[in-house]
Amino acid sequence: QVSLVVNVASECGYTDSHYKALQQLQRDLGPYHFNVLAFPCNQFGQQEPDTNKEIESFARKTYGASFPMFSKTTVSGAGAIPAFKYLIDSTGEEPTWNFWKYLVDPNGKVVKAWDSTVSVEEIRPHVTELVRKIILKKKDEL
Repeated sequence: QVSLVVNVASECGYTDSHYKALQQLQRDLGPYHFNVLAFPCNQFGQQEPDTNKEIESFARKTYGASFPMFSKTTVSGAGAIPAFKYLIDSTGEEPTWNFWKYLVDPNGKVVKAWDSTVSVEEIRPHVTELVRKIILKKKDEL
C-alpha cells in the first residue's frame, strides 16, 4: 500500500483545492494499493476547530472524501504523534502549516515530503510512479 499522509484543516485557504485533488487522487489510484491518510490538525491558525465528527462530516459531505480520516491530532513540535515524529525524522521536514504531504511506500519508507504551497496536482506524477512500481512488482510476483 502506498500512502499519502496529509495534515488537513477545514478552514484553511488550501482546503478547497487540496480536498478536491486528494479525493480525485483517491478515486483514481485507490483501487491500485493507494490511500490518502488524512490527519486533521488545529495547530496552524486554529483552522480545524470542530469536533472529529464534524470534521469528518464536512469532508465527506462537501468533498465526497472516501479516504481514511483520523482523529484531530498534533503533527509538529514536542507533542507530535509518533506517526508524524517518524515522518519528520525520516525527511527532516516538519509541518509549518496545514496540508503538508508525505509520500510513504509499502514498506513504510518515506519517499518525499511537500509543503502546503505544492499542489496535489504537482505531486501526482510522484505518487502515480510509486503506485505503478508496486503494481508491476505484484504482477511479477504472480
